Amino acid sequence: MVGVAVAWGACFVAISWGLRDAPVLWFAALRALLAGAALVALGGAQHRRLPRGMRTWALIGLLGLVNATLALAAMFAAGAGAATGVAAVLANAQPLLILLPAWGLYGQRPARSTTIALLLGLAGLTVVASASGAGAGAGLSLAAAAATTAGTLLARWLRGIDVIVVAGWHLLLGGLALAVWATVSEGTPDIAWTGRFMASLAFLALVGTAATTVVWFTEAQHARLDQLTTWTLLVPVIGVLLAALVLGERPTGWTLLGLGAVLAALWIAQRPEHTPPAAHHGLPPTAPGPRAHQHAADVT
Repeated sequence: MVGVAVAWGACFVAISWGLRDAPVLWFAALRALLAGAALVALGGAQHRRLPRGMRTWALIGLLGLVNATLALAAMFAAGAGAATGVAAVLANAQPLLILLPAWGLYGQRPARSTTIALLLGLAGLTVVASASGAGAGAGLSLAAAAATTAGTLLARWLRGIDVIVVAGWHLLLGGLALAVWATVSEGTPDIAWTGRFMASLAFLALVGTAATTVVWFTEAQHARLDQLTTWTLLVPVIGVLLAALVLGERPTGWTLLGLGAVLAALWIAQRPEHTPPAAHHGLPPTAPGPRAHQHAADVT
């Protein structure tokens, strides 16, 4: 998850570079299409089984519209309308948005420490948003976070289906929808195929999307969603640091304070909870039952 967070944090710098040579929606569409095509080709080369049934394909299509079309469009537009570091912070509000849906849909009641951590993270993100002025870029970043949250919830419904196939086809279908949207909104793509742009696109598609999506969907199908998504709180920290080192963006004192709160939230959320041992009153200890094993597996 640290590797995923580093890759996603670096994506915001790559987006900033690539937007100098390509329009917003076409750049987002190319990212999704290249990532999806790479995963579909990999699945075909490895003879992975395609899913069956209209319901499954409808869910994959819906996942593509939410997690690729809407999320990437909002993310790239936010990158054009907000500072890179700020966009990285607000686009990763997923841990805060997924708490109640994961509880309601999957019965994953959050632990007290997780709830405290997410509230602290929310406070940190609010400070960062306030320091940035909370303009159009900030709103689009939060929209991207909401779309990604919906995508994570949908990915769990597709448990049992080959994750590379799901990741590839949802990106390909979402990318096609983005290309249609880009054609209507931006017309013929006016792209400068510079070395900078091609390097940005290759990194975004293959590392920041294809590889990380496979890892993320795998974890989303098995792990507790509230604990899994807290790792994305690390993404804006990396994004802000890279924006400062590579792009010369200087975070304000309030931004640093907000990021400090986000880091503290991540530390609290990932600490294991210790339950005091029950008194045995002289009785021999008993082996944990199936519910205890299931709880341990969920926590892991």
